[in-house]
Amino acid sequence: MTSSKASLRFGEFVTLTAVLMAIQAIAIDAMLPALPGIGGELLTAGDNRVQWVVTAYVLGLGAGQLFWGSLSDRFGRRPVLVTGLTVYGIAALACALTRSFETLLVLRLVNGLAAACAVVVRSVIRDLYSGRSMARVMSLTFIVFMVIPILAPTLGQLILMAWPWRAIFVLFSVFSTLALVWAMLRLPETLPIERRQSLSPRHLVAATGIALGNRISLGYTLAVAVTFGSVLSYVGTAPQIFGTTFGRLSWLPGMFALCAMSMSVASYVNSRLVERLGMRFISHSASLVSLAVALAHWLVVLEGHERLWTFVLFQSLSMGCFGLMVSNFGAMAMEPAGAVAGAAASLQGFVTTSGAAVIGAAIGKAFDNSTLPFTVGALCCSVACLVFVLAAERWRLFQPQAGPPHAAIAGGAPVVD
Repeated sequence: MTSSKASLRFGEFVTLTAVLMAIQAIAIDAMLPALPGIGGELLTAGDNRVQWVVTAYVLGLGAGQLFWGSLSDRFGRRPVLVTGLTVYGIAALACALTRSFETLLVLRLVNGLAAACAVVVRSVIRDLYSGRSMARVMSLTFIVFMVIPILAPTLGQLILMAWPWRAIFVLFSVFSTLALVWAMLRLPETLPIERRQSLSPRHLVAATGIALGNRISLGYTLAVAVTFGSVLSYVGTAPQIFGTTFGRLSWLPGMFALCAMSMSVASYVNSRLVERLGMRFISHSASLVSLAVALAHWLVVLEGHERLWTFVLFQSLSMGCFGLMVSNFGAMAMEPAGAVAGAAASLQGFVTTSGAAVIGAAIGKAFDNSTLPFTVGALCCSVACLVFVLAAERWRLFQPQAGPPHAAIAGGAPVVD
């Protein structure tokens, strides 16, 4: 870390950045147990449109990332985070008060737009780290970040036992307020004034050229998009799969936590091994395994052997692969963007989140009371992910590439990855 961060220890830095990133996830995962109640009150029974409570938020999350990062390049990281978290809390409270499904979707869109400010956290990490060190920090952050998806559905279920579904939106507001206070008290500004960029067309064009014109940056950004799309399709259809397909809606929090736990374990393994084995070796291996898992799951469903335990098993394996891929893919996509980290993170975040939202919604819309549409979608996403990785690497996997100094402390030696 730079000297400006000497007062913030590494462990607290990782935890705080994870909490800031988790404001995005909690507004999705804690909603899952509430979707049937929202549909029952604001829609007719069995209406698939209830999935849009998740999709509208994710669409806002993707669109919002177009501008938060660029604003942080101009005005600094802290002011942008403070503004976004404030709007997030207000929008969440407004969701709790609405009586119309259409209004709820609009407010969820605003909630997602505000939550997109968390993209600045990636810029904060990039301000301080690069290369394998950045991948390690992102993996550790992801471990803490994944505690939220593990606990959020159970927490949402507990809230529903005592209060109506509207109370869950109050939870979002409280969580974002606590994150806001912590960031204001403890997170220093990581972008010095002399390094700030104007919001000129030249700056935006340069960021676009890196984020979308650089082969490695674009390839890994698209790989994250399709992989995240598969995860979102699982998140959006999980209540229907557990409730309608298997008749075990009450099992959703526990099974969801089990799948999320595999992601956390994989992220921990990645944080321990990435500096020794490299981002490419780990993530490329995980891409191949993910494809094999998706193919096997599709065949099991096709042969009529799908059961609740097979669904949870295959999804846990898939989530584990996601945990080994996402931090490394994200670090490699951001590696060329040091000078325009905020704007590049915005563009990459927009592509990955919006693309994932469209993919997840398309797979979710095909739900037919079985897991077949989901497994077909997951298989297609796995194939697309591998194609994008191959394109980024000139059709050769596991090839290390020389990189610049990447350690957070000045003087880090060049590495190969």
